[in-house]
Amino acid sequence: MLYKQRDHKWVYLFTEGRTEMKSLLGGKGANVAEMTQAGLPVPPGFTITTEACNAYAQYEQQFPEGMWSQAQTSLAQVESDTNKQFGGQANPLLVSVRSGAAVSMPGMMDTVLNLGLNDETVEGLAKLTQNRRFALDAYRRFISMFGNIVMKVPHEKFSRALERFKTQTASGRDTDLSEEQLDELIAVYKRIVFTDRHGDEFPQDPYEQLRMAIAAVFDSWNTRRAIEYRRIHRIPDDLGTAVNVQAMVFGNMGWDSGTGVAFTRNPSTGEKKVFGEYLLNAQGEDVVAGIRTPNSIHKMAGELPKSYDQLMQITQRLESHYRDMQDIEFTIEQGKLWILQTRTGKRTGAAAVAIAVDMVAEGVIDRETAVLRVEANQLDQLLHPTVDPDADATIVAMGLPASPGAASGRVVLTPDEAVTYSEQGHPVILVRHETSPDDFHGMAAAEAILTARGGMTSHAAVVARGMGTPCIVGAGDIEIGEEKGYFYTHEHKVGRGDWITIDGSTGAVLLGQVETKQPELGEHYQTLMGWADALRQLNVRANADTGHDAAVARNFGAEGIGLCRTEHMFFGEERLAIMREMILATDLASRQAALDKLLPIQRHDFLEIFQAMDGLAVTVRLLDPPLHEFLPNFEELQAELYELKLKTQQVDTFANMDQLLRQIWEKEQLLHRVEQLREANPMLGHRGCRLGLVYPEVTEMQTRAIMEAACEAQAKGINVYPEIMIPLVSVQTELGHQRAVVEQVAEAVLGAYGMKMDYHIGTMIELPRAALTADRIAEHADFFSFGTNDLTQTTFGLSRDDSGRFLSHYVSEKLLTDDPFQVLDQNGVGQLVQLGVERGRQTKPELKVGICGEHGGEPRSIAFCQEVGLNYVSCSPYRVPIARLAAAQAALKL
Repeated sequence: MLYKQRDHKWVYLFTEGRTEMKSLLGGKGANVAEMTQAGLPVPPGFTITTEACNAYAQYEQQFPEGMWSQAQTSLAQVESDTNKQFGGQANPLLVSVRSGAAVSMPGMMDTVLNLGLNDETVEGLAKLTQNRRFALDAYRRFISMFGNIVMKVPHEKFSRALERFKTQTASGRDTDLSEEQLDELIAVYKRIVFTDRHGDEFPQDPYEQLRMAIAAVFDSWNTRRAIEYRRIHRIPDDLGTAVNVQAMVFGNMGWDSGTGVAFTRNPSTGEKKVFGEYLLNAQGEDVVAGIRTPNSIHKMAGELPKSYDQLMQITQRLESHYRDMQDIEFTIEQGKLWILQTRTGKRTGAAAVAIAVDMVAEGVIDRETAVLRVEANQLDQLLHPTVDPDADATIVAMGLPASPGAASGRVVLTPDEAVTYSEQGHPVILVRHETSPDDFHGMAAAEAILTARGGMTSHAAVVARGMGTPCIVGAGDIEIGEEKGYFYTHEHKVGRGDWITIDGSTGAVLLGQVETKQPELGEHYQTLMGWADALRQLNVRANADTGHDAAVARNFGAEGIGLCRTEHMFFGEERLAIMREMILATDLASRQAALDKLLPIQRHDFLEIFQAMDGLAVTVRLLDPPLHEFLPNFEELQAELYELKLKTQQVDTFANMDQLLRQIWEKEQLLHRVEQLREANPMLGHRGCRLGLVYPEVTEMQTRAIMEAACEAQAKGINVYPEIMIPLVSVQTELGHQRAVVEQVAEAVLGAYGMKMDYHIGTMIELPRAALTADRIAEHADFFSFGTNDLTQTTFGLSRDDSGRFLSHYVSEKLLTDDPFQVLDQNGVGQLVQLGVERGRQTKPELKVGICGEHGGEPRSIAFCQEVGLNYVSCSPYRVPIARLAAAQAALKL
């Protein structure tokens, strides 16, 4: 079935295009056209549009009607421009066939060079250049590249043959292969194609070669690697790729020829100095593939000085024209410089910041453009150690990048091992199926955390981000044998004590001690963030549960605490024991006794946070999580009880038997109580405000701890602005009840201290019903904070801890564009947020509203928060700079 647009224009000569046609011609085609019309030395050619690619995919891998004839007409024009003939023997025209999408996807799609060579044209090229060795070298390159990319012959088959021939030379280099050896190698390559393709000969018709190559480039838009790249970088699938057919120029015509890549500034540091590499007597793939070690671009000044000076002038001209750092590919053919393409250069986070700020100082761009030019998520690279990109490392597993940064350590499989190893001076990485509050002491001792299960908002992920500890979760390929002392993947077995490296920014688990690079925040960063702060409208707070975390957040620019999760204050063996005592209590007296022990602990923690956030608001959420998270595991208790009962058969004295029976009785009582508290669905069970409604003494203790700490801080001259947040409210009566309890205790504490204080009481909107009835709930609230982790969970009906097993499939199969726990679902969850804001402010027009879920640090989610009129976003401390920059970008784009 053919695309029925006979007269549609599918093909544009380079002389017909312009920069504004980027979506149609792709970035490469638009830029090459722009350079051509600016008079730069660009080999002539034409571009087949992205529309043609989409039509080809839509209509069963057939070219749309009229496309091929237009390509032939354009090819004839290239023949005229070059005075060469495609397929001709006397003066053959060879072309490259390159991909070029509207959004740069370097290395993801396919390119074919030297197209047009066959057994006849190769001899014509040899006579024309008086260099048969060059012609044969170009032919063998073409056969291997075309054979691999177009005919799908494995690249390794060609590589092995080449390596055999290289061993026959004195230096072991491909440049030393003789004409006779190249003749023989070409014959070998043809046999490889014939054998692998079950009798298909290597095509000799140049036009058939061109048809097949164009189709292969179109097909490469939908290869697995391209699809995955688009998913990770959130590039739409319907853009399609253009195809650029360009007259070949040759960098392998001798030692006065070469090829290379030049960046107008250093893509790693941002330094204003041309950065790049080149090879003499080579073609482009030699630089990329690492077949030979390239030279620094500046060494070319001594070897090809005329071409070097011309290249330096062109780099500056291109950067000035595009007003951004450029990535330029070039070829030098017997002393003549040709520019093959230019595009906006990929860069590190540090370089992105430096280049943006420097270009403002140079008058190239304004501050608003600089703020928009740096991707907010790139700031992660500045805030955490990263794996050295030049390091030679083996990836053994991949998971979800839950907390950025890189760290190396010895594998430990239990939290106790982590503490023991750490106390001995060994850096450790804690590897677990998943983590719980029981593991906190090991998590705190670890340099990084790796779990086989869990999602981006799992316990391990949330705690690690709060601590700034690198973390990977959901590494499903890992099997952990805790008793045997190792974990393994399909190919590797890693034992307790072995070194691994965690890259929390990419999700990669690497063997051994891989070199990392430490972050450096300099003047460029401070300048850019100052501009961002002046432009943004949203305030940025942090999620922090300790004084240390609060101080880190403030150093990163947080303007308050948007979420202090009090349940996180009970980690650690001593605190956890008291918490369990409170939960397991069977009467008010014993419960109150445990609460009395917790009161000074909570008060001390709140005091540290108030001190760290002097002058800024601190929102404290009352106890929220399912209580089972603090209790021993039921199945583990059963196993322990079974082991104790087995020991009764081995006891040799009455005293020992009496002691053992006492232990059995205590374990049975604990098991019975844990069984009583078990819930079929604890995330929707006795948690949040429901706990305070049934046990108001819990709300009273926490309120007392908050207000007493606030009074003590105020007595020290600290400006305190406490905000007490009631969690998991679904009806207004719940909030009304809990507000009354909080107010009664707060006023009593202020009276006892003889102080006045401006405090506020609000709620977390994390259930659909709360959003729908926000107008009524607002009657009892001074502020709202949307808890989008639970709101996403309850809206979708997904368990955020279990959904990691299948959500990746939803994303890869395009059932969902993103994991909704990572990027706010604007069409569903977002509509509830918008509705909650609107209805809440119907009751109280000046109602302060924020967001404190994980989405508070995600740029696209922040842009949505800007659109619906939130006052602030709150995120983990290490994402505060990202949120600040994203908020500024959202304000500029509104």
